[in-house]
Amino acid sequence: MPVALAVEVSPYAPSLLSPAAWRAVSEDVPVLALPGAAATAEELRRAGVTVEDADPQSAQERTEDVVVLGTAAELSALPGLASVGMPAGSRLLDVVAVMDRLRSPGGCPWDAEQTHASLRGYLLEEAHEAYDAIVDDDPAGMREELGDVLLQVVFHARVAAEAPSERRFDVDEVAWDLVDKLVRRHPHVFGDAGPRDVAQVEAGWEEIKQAEKQRRSPTEGVSRSQPSASWGAALVRRAGRAGLSTPEPAELTARSPEELGERLLAVVAAAEQRGWDVEDALREAVRRYAGELDAEAAERAVP
Repeated sequence: MPVALAVEVSPYAPSLLSPAAWRAVSEDVPVLALPGAAATAEELRRAGVTVEDADPQSAQERTEDVVVLGTAAELSALPGLASVGMPAGSRLLDVVAVMDRLRSPGGCPWDAEQTHASLRGYLLEEAHEAYDAIVDDDPAGMREELGDVLLQVVFHARVAAEAPSERRFDVDEVAWDLVDKLVRRHPHVFGDAGPRDVAQVEAGWEEIKQAEKQRRSPTEGVSRSQPSASWGAALVRRAGRAGLSTPEPAELTARSPEELGERLLAVVAAAEQRGWDVEDALREAVRRYAGELDAEAAERAVP
């Protein structure tokens, strides 16, 4: 079968084609659509492109050059063809389309009844599992767990798209806010700030963020639901950058992070023997420190 091009399409985002694919279907060459490309074929017909329905066998029997539209699985059954894949990031549209199907009438009853509140625990759980996969240096695990984190983002955005107007947003607004933030906080890349080293990039990020948020205290915007050690570390970093008080550091004689971990574990074991909860104890100390930072920042703000 002489084939001009095999074009991969998405059954969930049928109008999405790469520029090379659009050029191929616009040429004076017969266009064949395998069953998985039926929705794309309809989109092309509405755009004035003649498309013939075909199956893999009939496509292989053609004697002239043709362009074959099909899903990745269908095209894999036709080896040796020059092909054009989907544009980078196109599978994200598939995720959005699948979530829309799950939440729509006739979709999944479990997915349809979920709320931000019912889903919030899954967001933390999936983030922890992704973290574990990174710590384990498990690429396959990372791929799967990051997909689960992505699911939570898309799920929450889909729930929000159904909310009353004053609380409504959708996945495009989530993506737009992210892109806008990334561009705004990287003036050395997208603006005229000029080249910067890593330290200057970090300092500039914090300066821009501070100007955007207009926060009155370094405790604002720091998650209180994260583990207490992470919460405390974030507050200490913020306070140091703001020139506010930080706790007096203990003498640290450990010579490596591994040794430090062993000593911290020993503290946990000793506390457990006394019936003390280390997480609760540290969380309470961090909570007191957060209150002290708020008070210090408020006092500094008084003219």
